[in-house]
Amino acid sequence: MAEEKIDLKTAFALFKDEKHIDRPVMMGVLKDVFNTQLAKTFGSADNFDVIINVDKGDCEIYQNLDVVETVEDPNTQIALADLIAQGYDDYEIGETFTRRVELKDFGRRGILNIRQNLQGRIMDIEKANLYNKYSQKIGDLFTGEVYQTWAKEVLILDEEGNELRLPKNEQIPGEHFKKNDTVRAIIKSVEMKNNTTPYITLSRTSEEFLVKLFEQEVPEIYDGLITIKKVVRVPGERAKVAVESYDDRIDPIGACIGVKGSRIIGIVRELRNENIDVIQWTANTQLMIQRALSPAKISSIDMGSDPEDKIKVYMQPEEVKKGIGKGGCNIKLASMLVGREIEVWRDAPATEGDEEEDVLLDEFANEIDSWIIEKLKSIGCDTAKSVLAYSAEDIAKRADLEDETAEEVLRILRAEFED
Repeated sequence: MAEEKIDLKTAFALFKDEKHIDRPVMMGVLKDVFNTQLAKTFGSADNFDVIINVDKGDCEIYQNLDVVETVEDPNTQIALADLIAQGYDDYEIGETFTRRVELKDFGRRGILNIRQNLQGRIMDIEKANLYNKYSQKIGDLFTGEVYQTWAKEVLILDEEGNELRLPKNEQIPGEHFKKNDTVRAIIKSVEMKNNTTPYITLSRTSEEFLVKLFEQEVPEIYDGLITIKKVVRVPGERAKVAVESYDDRIDPIGACIGVKGSRIIGIVRELRNENIDVIQWTANTQLMIQRALSPAKISSIDMGSDPEDKIKVYMQPEEVKKGIGKGGCNIKLASMLVGREIEVWRDAPATEGDEEEDVLLDEFANEIDSWIIEKLKSIGCDTAKSVLAYSAEDIAKRADLEDETAEEVLRILRAEFED
């Protein structure tokens, strides 16, 4: 048997040190693999005992056979005459005879099956362990080294050599990585695809990544003294972070920015110079809009009559550009922050002497339909000059009128002042 002994010492050392599979699990796997092959070879594994000896590094298999006079099933029975012929003369019918099963009894194909099944089971355990490990870390910050870069994703290895992926759409626009670069990202998801190795996705564009960076840089956030209520981002361009302090003595904005920007500068660099606005959180939507659109100054806000309505924000012409931001980024983020779409409208500029020279729209009831006058009033235009301050296009859009109707209204009002 010595030359047929199943040497498991090397295997156990390998699984313990490199595969991180503990002894009870490994013993269970080995027993299952051998029992499966026993069932294939002998028809059943019910009358076999599989003993795994980890310390010695071997496996012993015993077959229990019923002693009978006439054998009907050679896999479960043995004839008394055969035992006597083999020198076992102390057995009687009805007793159990136990014999050692040698590895060669499985045959070459059986031995190959055992090895293949064992490898397959170990791989399955490795996959399950990896999946469980990273499933519990979703949302955590990860730091790894770039192993390979492709057009659509970057392959990153952890300390144990496991593969994690950073897809192109999870990278900040304009980023480029090369081999051996150190990368920080958030663990976004873990998926099992077609029973392959778990596909672990990283992200540098998610809001959660920015939250984790703040937790690293701002001790008050990590300790729970300051809470990040909401984060919105246009990756690589701009982000808005709404924060709240549970201690009146702590300035949440100042704590996040740090002395001369010492705390936030590292985050900005990590995000490829993404502009970060830190805002004091408030449940008051109008006040939140004012803070979100700062430094632009708001003249007035129309919240609309329905929660689904767009919020109209009125500004003086010189403030509109600041409110909208480059490429509409600022107004987009403000909308995301309050959870409703925001529109910026130019406020009608004031003109000296308007009060004395202006005329109420009601005076034009004979020339302009009453429903049109009501629509104009609903957008804050109750005098002739307040309407004339806008173009026909603006009036049509704001009051929800046809372009031709808006032009006709302006024609009538201009005629009044021309006269």
